[in-house]
Amino acid sequence: MDLRSFQQRIARTYGAKDAARGIPGTFMYFTEEVGELAEALREPDRQDLPGEFADCLAWLTSLAHLAGVDLAAAAEAKYGAGCTTCGRDPCGCDSKP
Repeated sequence: MDLRSFQQRIARTYGAKDAARGIPGTFMYFTEEVGELAEALREPDRQDLPGEFADCLAWLTSLAHLAGVDLAAAAEAKYGAGCTTCGRDPCGCDSKP
């Protein structure tokens, strides 16, 4: 499933609930999931690491839908040409890794 299809699926499945909750409430769920991902990264053998990544992606996608942002288009516009600083792929910047 590509990112655009995933965003459409999330909107169909959860769009009404997300709209009722609004951006602030949905953002709170997103931040909670990021915290769960942090815990899973610390203890990957005891946590569902792929599931936590998927949850973060789903909540981020819900936020984008509520904000009227096409994530696939935004990602292509910002990162489609490679590094946002040097424009190369892979990044050729001499700064931090």
